[in-house]
Amino acid sequence: MKKILITGANRGIGLALTKVYLQSGWHVLATCRDPLAATDLNALSATFPELQVFALDVTNFDQMTELSEKLAPVAIDIVVNNAGIYGPKGYAFGETDIEAWREVMEVNVFATMRLAELFYTHLSNSTEKIFAAVSSKVGSHTMNTKGGGYIYRSSKAAVNSVIKSLSNDLLVDGIRTVALHPGWVQTDMGGAEAPVTPEESAAGLYSVLSHFVDAQSGGFYDYKGDAIPW
Repeated sequence: MKKILITGANRGIGLALTKVYLQSGWHVLATCRDPLAATDLNALSATFPELQVFALDVTNFDQMTELSEKLAPVAIDIVVNNAGIYGPKGYAFGETDIEAWREVMEVNVFATMRLAELFYTHLSNSTEKIFAAVSSKVGSHTMNTKGGGYIYRSSKAAVNSVIKSLSNDLLVDGIRTVALHPGWVQTDMGGAEAPVTPEESAAGLYSVLSHFVDAQSGGFYDYKGDAIPW
């Protein structure tokens, strides 16, 4: 049975991805900061014994190390770093919160890099060997025609760069990497007015990863499989 590790799996896109992979016969290693409070995620265990839930705050690198060591014997086919935060909204030029910026970079960028390092061996021992990070098209320099959003935009541009560099370093070992734009999704971050449901996004992302080939490694794709310009 193939295995996937999904961070931030207790709600939104992470929860929807967990459901899609379970329904497709995968063993899902789902993480969230507080498993005891993850009611919707835990409820899946009654139907899917292939679900395992682990505590993980992606900015707690000691905890991440402990989890990687606990799962050391496990070959993990796909690792998806879905956990992420937006940071403050509505600020203008000249009002930037530097401490908030550091926090967003730690969650969205530093955690992605550390996850890749700590689960490199697990991926190497698997069949599929895919490391994915949920990014956003707002991290595209080409598509940035409105300005603003400095904190979130820069964090997603940075994680895209991490994914590209990882591809250059890891493809020789058979590990493919990808940055994924899930769409504007109806989540706590995306809001109720977003046009894409978590289920639609997750189904699309599942399809992208299911058909992912070496030539795409290091790329940036949306949930429909379309390439996004840097």
